[in-house]
Amino acid sequence: MKNQLRYNPDLSGVTVGEQRKMLHTLEDKTIVQLFLDGHEHAFEELVNRYNVRLLNFVYRTVGDLERGQDLVQETFVRVYRHAHRFDQTKKFSTWIYTIAGNLAKNELRNRSRSPLVFFQTIKKNWEADHRPLEWEDASFRPDDLYRKRHLKVLVEKAVNELPENHRIVFVLRELEGKSYEDIAEITGCRLGTVKSRLNRARNKFAGIIAPLLS
Repeated sequence: MKNQLRYNPDLSGVTVGEQRKMLHTLEDKTIVQLFLDGHEHAFEELVNRYNVRLLNFVYRTVGDLERGQDLVQETFVRVYRHAHRFDQTKKFSTWIYTIAGNLAKNELRNRSRSPLVFFQTIKKNWEADHRPLEWEDASFRPDDLYRKRHLKVLVEKAVNELPENHRIVFVLRELEGKSYEDIAEITGCRLGTVKSRLNRARNKFAGIIAPLLS
C-alpha cells in the first residue's frame, strides 16, 4: 500500500488534511505530476519543502535578505508557470536550484552595473547590524548564542566578498551540501570547472575570514 501511495497516489475523495499528509510522503517528481494534474495543494508542498532552503542559498549569494525573498518568490512563480518543462528523469531539486541560481546571478550582474543600488544594499546591511540579538533557542546559554550569531555574520561577510562565480559554487557546496555533479548542472559548468572554482573559492574564503577570527 505504501508503494502505491508513493508512486501512484489517488487524491480523489480525500480531505485536504489527508491530502497534505499524503503529499508529505511523496517524492518531488510525483508531487510535480500531481500539480500538473490539477492538484493545487501539491504546489504548496513544493513551496514548504524548498522555501527555507532556497532563501538560505539566494540570501548567501546576493547578501540581501529582502531581495533574496523577492528572488525566491520569483523562483516559485517560474516553477508554477513552467512546471510542464521539468524533465522528470532529472532531480527536481537541481531544476529549482538552477532557476534560483540564475535569478541570483542576474541580480549580481544588475547590481554591479548600478553603484546606487550597491550602495543602498550596503547601507541596508549596515542598519540591520544594529538590531538586537535574536535568541533562536532559549535552552542555549546567551554567550553561546552570541558566538554562534557572530560567527554566522563573519561567514556571510566573507562569502559576500567572493567573486560571483566562486561565491555560487562555494554556497552550493559548503553551505547547501550539494554534490559536485548537482553544482555542475545548476551552474551549467563542467565538473572540472566546478572543482577548480571551488578550490579557488575555499582559498579566497580562508584568506578573508582568517583575520576576522583572530
